[in-house]
Amino acid sequence: MNHLVAIVGPTGVGKSRLALKLAQIFNGEIVSADSRQVYRHMDIGTAKPSRKELSLIPHHLIDAVNLDESFSLAQYQELAYRAIDDIHKRQKLPIFVGGSGLYVWSVVEGWEVPRVPPDLDFRCRLEAKAANGDGDELYHQLMNVDPVAAEKIDKRNVRRVIRALEIYRGTKSTARQPQSKKVPPYNTLLMGLTADRAELYQKIDSRVNRMIAQGLVKEVRRLIDMGYSLDLPAISGIGYRQIAMFQKGELSLAEAIEQIKFESHRFVRHQYNWFRLKDSRIRWFDITDEAGSEITALVGRFIIRNESES
Repeated sequence: MNHLVAIVGPTGVGKSRLALKLAQIFNGEIVSADSRQVYRHMDIGTAKPSRKELSLIPHHLIDAVNLDESFSLAQYQELAYRAIDDIHKRQKLPIFVGGSGLYVWSVVEGWEVPRVPPDLDFRCRLEAKAANGDGDELYHQLMNVDPVAAEKIDKRNVRRVIRALEIYRGTKSTARQPQSKKVPPYNTLLMGLTADRAELYQKIDSRVNRMIAQGLVKEVRRLIDMGYSLDLPAISGIGYRQIAMFQKGELSLAEAIEQIKFESHRFVRHQYNWFRLKDSRIRWFDITDEAGSEITALVGRFIIRNESES
């Protein structure tokens, strides 16, 4: 068995719920492709599966590293391949699910990711420039040396801009060369969940309200009490950044909540740049079409077809 079922799409669309259902039906295990759920102690703001869900189906690459540990794309890819291979060895179906485009495509397409260790001196110099208001200059620098990477990065995500410049500096690769790939030996079914944009925004807003009700503010306070700096890259994501600003007195709680919703909407638009509705590799399903039975049938046919060919 070398099947891989992948579920992609924007945040809040229901990917995890679908993955859990399919894992129960097809004797599967879930491999997370979420760049925030990989960190321990960040539960509410990353919408991690509940304890009950984690007990129902084995999940991989959730709570894999501490908040103050560096974690690169190369490390993620290695761990993801290891988890998928281990699931295959146990004759189970790996279900790869998440909305972090960088993580998803690095695994599905088999990117040969440069293993460039952090250059702390270089990183600190660029972080100082960004802190002085030169973040746009750093992004323009990345556009000049690696426009392919720059196109995939929001220029406001200074941490990722700096890491991309760090990788370019470490590899001295030609910026306009395409990303080298080594396609992994999986038969992959790639499915996407989508919805009308207005409906998706409404779902996201409701989820943000639930996160606040579930204790997101207390979760951020607990991270502070554990000794974690609010300036850590792991805590720079949507939700944590705004609540951290509330904790510092820079925003009211109402303002922080509105910013979380606004940034989440913007992030959805960014995700659709990674997962395009016109991408013929992705079989898209609109969540308003009650497509659960169609998806289940598709996965069943995929498994039967590939078992007959192996």
